Amino acid sequence: MPTLILRRFGFAAFTIAFVSMIMFAAVEALPGNVCTSFLQRLAQGPRLERCIEQQGLDRPAIERYADWASGALKGDFGYSLKKRKPINEVIGERLANTALLGGLATFLAIPLAVFLGIVAGVRRDRPLDLSLSGIAMLAMTIPEFVTATALIYVFAIVLQWFPAVTVMRSGMGFFDMLPNVVLPVLVLSAVLIAHIMRMMRASVIDVMASDYVQMARLKGVPERQIIRRHVVPNAMIPALNVIALTVAWLLAGVVVVEKVFNYPGLGTLMIQAIYDRDLPLVLSVALIFSAIYVAVNLLADLAALMIDPRLRRGGH
Repeated sequence: MPTLILRRFGFAAFTIAFVSMIMFAAVEALPGNVCTSFLQRLAQGPRLERCIEQQGLDRPAIERYADWASGALKGDFGYSLKKRKPINEVIGERLANTALLGGLATFLAIPLAVFLGIVAGVRRDRPLDLSLSGIAMLAMTIPEFVTATALIYVFAIVLQWFPAVTVMRSGMGFFDMLPNVVLPVLVLSAVLIAHIMRMMRASVIDVMASDYVQMARLKGVPERQIIRRHVVPNAMIPALNVIALTVAWLLAGVVVVEKVFNYPGLGTLMIQAIYDRDLPLVLSVALIFSAIYVAVNLLADLAALMIDPRLRRGGH
């Protein structure tokens, strides 16, 4: 088992490094740079050359990537070329805002989705199951920006319960921030709940049809006890990876949602950094996103190893 865990950690580290290199190459391939973005019409002649030299953009790309990567390993992401301040300082508050948004959506979605998946699986093909499955399919097919627009129209314009655009000031308390995150959290939670519920339902149905569940029924074990002791724990094992992948998907969805609601998180920061060609800032945000993605999947693998003894023995 220790070897398996070390292998998982090694693959996670390789994935993060690979993503950072891909992002570096992608932003390098974009036309222009931070100097042309900053100077705009004045980006020519000695002024442009001076800016390129000051920003170190005249150095080879590999050298610039190596400098950034060595600093990132020490927790120092360097300076934002456009904002001209330490990236750690730029990211700090934005990371907290995105963590609040993602954390609330995850806290709301996972327990509710698991519960609904169990209910739907136990009541397979009954009216409740058909209703829940239909709603889940609808939530999975509607893009986030469409859901966001609909919620803004109903709750911000018609009912005027929540703001349509996020207005957050530095130093705001948690309860002061809550009205600004309700609609973004609902948008993120909708697809999250749908995907996890569908997977949990399928997993429950598979376990309910297994031999050991049928044997427990023949022995007269009460149905509730079968579901609690046998069905739910075994159905959770294959669902864990889907939960992890769906939560990781939340990172992609958060960029769209933050843009729609003008939410001051890492998603909007990354979009602006790409527009500004601020390569160190783009790389830093991408590294954080990929690290969270890998960490969530790694936790799911470790949880599966703890729940299922067969995995600890290498599947034998």
